[in-house]
Formats: sequence, structure tokens, C-alpha cells
Amino acid sequence: MNVKQLSVFIENKAGRVSEVTDVLGKAGVNIRGFSVSDTADYGIVRLVVNDPEKGKAALADAGFTVKESEVVCINLPDQPGGLAAVLKHVSEAGVNIEYVYSLISTYVVINVADIDRAITLLKDAPVELVSQEEIARI
Repeated sequence: MNVKQLSVFIENKAGRVSEVTDVLGKAGVNIRGFSVSDTADYGIVRLVVNDPEKGKAALADAGFTVKESEVVCINLPDQPGGLAAVLKHVSEAGVNIEYVYSLISTYVVINVADIDRAITLLKDAPVELVSQEEIARI
């Protein structure tokens, strides 16, 4: 029941995450979930994709450093405390949880340096901006 994850190491500069997703899209690889973490100089894009071998090859061919690893994927109960209960079950057994992210959702959070400018730009993009009130109703 292991799932393959791709970790892509990038410089922390404008356009690098876009380049990763563009390479995958052009290769016909569909992103099922992702996480981006950063430091001042570098970042890691973690991805679960429909075809990890094809994705890894496309990213490596484009010059990215890519590591493949195995992760666990679960389908949580959609209720308050669902995630907490599962994480508690694992951590109380002494298994360290290094990170967690979600998959297969079209709702995506983007943290940007200039939120007002990003909102203005996204109003003209083929996406729907989601409010805090809408999040509460999901």
C-alpha cells in the first residue's frame, strides 16, 4: 500500500515551482497532490503523481534533482478530529510523522509575497478564488 512520492529540489526564486509543474504537464503527468516547503535559498516540491516513473524522468531530463521515496496515503473520515485521530494513533505508537499534506483536491492554498497583487492577477485567471466562509462550508 505504499505510494511513490517525488521530491524536487529547487532554488527559492520566482518561477521555479511553475517550471516543475510545467514540465510535468507537458509530459502528460497529472499531479494528484503536492507540498512546497522552503528555506531562504532552496525549496522542496513534494509530489504524488499518476505516473511517478514518467514524472521523475521528465523532471530529471529538464535538469531538476529528483528523489523518489515511498509514503503512506490514507482516506480520512470527513469529520472534525478525523486527521487528529489518525495522527495520534501513529504517533502514540512511537512513529515520527515528518510531514503531512493532502491529495486530490482542486482547492489549493498559495502563499505569496504580495497577496493583493496575486489576488488581482488571479481574478483574471481561469480559477475561482475561495473565501474563508466558503472553506467553512466545504
